[in-house]
Amino acid sequence: MFRLFIVFKQYIIRVIRVILFLISEIMSTKKYILSAAIIEKKLRRMALEVAERNYNEAALTLIGIKDSGTVIAKKISGYLKDTFKGDIQVVELGIDKKHPGAVTIKPATDFNDKTIILVDDVANSGRTMLYALKPLLDQHPKKIQTMALVERTHKTFPVDVDYVGISVSTTPDEHIYVEEANGEITGAWIEED
Repeated sequence: MFRLFIVFKQYIIRVIRVILFLISEIMSTKKYILSAAIIEKKLRRMALEVAERNYNEAALTLIGIKDSGTVIAKKISGYLKDTFKGDIQVVELGIDKKHPGAVTIKPATDFNDKTIILVDDVANSGRTMLYALKPLLDQHPKKIQTMALVERTHKTFPVDVDYVGISVSTTPDEHIYVEEANGEITGAWIEED
């Protein structure tokens, strides 16, 4: 009887360890809202929207906000080549997203009389896009449109996103992150502070 009790006790300890392991895995797992496959579909759809809304334009300038925004702009540019007959230029815009101020644009580009699409991975508060627009407005573009793979509904700055992959209602304490690896967008998840 005593031996049976010891075997049962060891079994219970193993079960508890497995349960604790599973709980720790669940707690550390990211809450994904987009997979790589879904992201591809969203980007293709957004590229078609861009082509439809700008069919009469001779050229488009896609400005990707570094890093993931640039990856998205390059992907959109690739998809546009199938449907958009004009020239497509991709430009990279560097900005500190936490403390926006100085903006760098590579390569240096003349935006006068150009159709511009400003691309970011996530439109969280709207602050990054607002600051990114500032140097564009120093010139005289024909029109400026905005694009984000993920749009949060809790904006604190007045930026309207023209092309949206997915719009997500979040609490003010939640933030959305986009994963990028080797020039591909691999996922997007929500994390609470």
